[in-house]
Amino acid sequence: MSLTLTTMSGRTVTGDQLQWSRSGEMQHSRGPYISAITNRTTNLLIRGAMLFSVGVFLALVLNLLQVQRNITLFPPDVITSIFSSAWWVPLCCGTAAAMIGLLYPCIDSRLGEPHKFKREWSSVMRCVAVFVGINHASAKVDFANNVQLSLTLAALSIGLWWTFDRSRSGFGLGICIAFLGTLATQLLVYNGVFQYTSPDFLYIRSWLPCIFFAGVITMGNIGRQLALEETSSRTRLGEGRGHLL
Repeated sequence: MSLTLTTMSGRTVTGDQLQWSRSGEMQHSRGPYISAITNRTTNLLIRGAMLFSVGVFLALVLNLLQVQRNITLFPPDVITSIFSSAWWVPLCCGTAAAMIGLLYPCIDSRLGEPHKFKREWSSVMRCVAVFVGINHASAKVDFANNVQLSLTLAALSIGLWWTFDRSRSGFGLGICIAFLGTLATQLLVYNGVFQYTSPDFLYIRSWLPCIFFAGVITMGNIGRQLALEETSSRTRLGEGRGHLL
């Protein structure tokens, strides 16, 4: 009897321990999953905010060059900032920059082709510098006609993609988003929101798609680098936990 009670007691204890163990495993398995979703969402918001800030800053600085050279003209009542830009321009550019910067690494992940070409911050900074130089050339450099300027900027923009990207997905997204940006700008100018001096491509300058393409490649590179930093941090954290276990 004593043996039976001991056995039953042992089974009872074992069953309780097993039930506790399974419950603990269930909570443990749910905990990291929820934590991973929370961390992923938080990192996504942080990356989006950083990309938005970069887009706003570049829009303010680069649009200043266009306004100073009287390439783009805004109505006097909408120019309210020290950067001589309408309030909605940096907001739209910041939003577009965030969307582009988040879209690029997402497309890379979907295609199963992580972009690893020149993935360091020094390369990203050089890409930004080249993009600013291309925009500066469109505003400061004088050519005989807009066709020569457009061809030069097109070559520089493709050269920027080849130097810092070289991915088919990056080139395709750059073309598509540049087309959509050009179409949106045409509609804005058509409706009198602002205007370009000496337009030669319907209502805008013919080199504007090149600026859009170079900007997309630049923000895509920044977004990819931020995503790579997040992945590297997550990997190092996982390795640290593995060593502790």
